[in-house]
Amino acid sequence: MTTARHRRSAGLLPYRRDPDGLRVLVAHMGGPLWARRDERAWSIPKGEHGGDEEPLAAARREFAEELGLPAPDGPTLDLGEVRQGSGKRVRAWAVAADVDPDAIVPGTFEMAWPPRSGRTIVVPEVDRVAWMTVDEARPRLVAAQEAFLDRLVEHLDGGAGRDAPS
Repeated sequence: MTTARHRRSAGLLPYRRDPDGLRVLVAHMGGPLWARRDERAWSIPKGEHGGDEEPLAAARREFAEELGLPAPDGPTLDLGEVRQGSGKRVRAWAVAADVDPDAIVPGTFEMAWPPRSGRTIVVPEVDRVAWMTVDEARPRLVAAQEAFLDRLVEHLDGGAGRDAPS
């Protein structure tokens, strides 16, 4: 049995520079558990993968599954790994992109609802996506994922700066 400590996810963090600064594309988690929450209810587009799947390939696959769009092409910047409060390990890559949030067609999954009722409902993986400044995204993201924002900003402002990462 796979426990939370052994679960692994991989995801992409699209970013772009607008006249008002750096923006990242983040997704609000779908389903009734998150419906009325904003703070800490957003995530990078990501999903679980097995040990036999290359993490960047999993990140691209999960982006397509969650958002219903092909993963952005282009050079990626490895943002490393974080461990979320649940124990899940998440690895992320940043990619310069201009994704249209209105074009998103989220994937779905089944979940038991209400809990222990024996009933299942189909819910979207994400119920909305948005371009946000780093400051707007920071309090909304799952807490451990804030590190991805810090690493992206550090890379872009630290000399490799104005160009897309390679």
